[in-house]
Amino acid sequence: ENLRDEYGRHSLGQSCLMARRLVEAGVRSVLIDHTNWDTHYNNFHVLKNDLLPHLDSAMSTLFRDLHDRGMLESTLVLVTGEFGRTPRVNKDAGRDHWGPSSAIAIGGGGIQGGAVVGASNERAEKPATEPHGPEDLAATIYHVLGIDPKTTFHTPEGRPMPIVPGEGRVIRELFG
Repeated sequence: ENLRDEYGRHSLGQSCLMARRLVEAGVRSVLIDHTNWDTHYNNFHVLKNDLLPHLDSAMSTLFRDLHDRGMLESTLVLVTGEFGRTPRVNKDAGRDHWGPSSAIAIGGGGIQGGAVVGASNERAEKPATEPHGPEDLAATIYHVLGIDPKTTFHTPEGRPMPIVPGEGRVIRELFG
């Protein structure tokens, strides 16, 4: 009961606890869908009073719990969405969809703790450093899993199908 409280008595917290239990039982991949980060209106109130406190309790407890059980080095945790949010606040005190710049949290699985890779410009509108795209994230995940990101499979017709599209490359800065 104490651990359930530490994760948080909300859907994200209990989902993270279930994910840890599943991984501990041998499940190799777990996806948690935490809905509604769509803050087109009332962004700051929703973040401060709901989304961020839930994320904080769930993720900090998940990382500590994985570490305490000796599972963190063999478990990759990724927190991401499909796009960022506009750097400017809209007329409804919200932020809309924004493709040019985003943030992702990734840890465990051999990732160097506390590493920050990349930066946005002063207005958070676009990357100020070399950008990393989805193909780089995919290559990095495969690398952590021990799979060569340059692997290509072939369809029965002989068509090559690379597991990472384009020029995806491992984000080496994450590994210290």
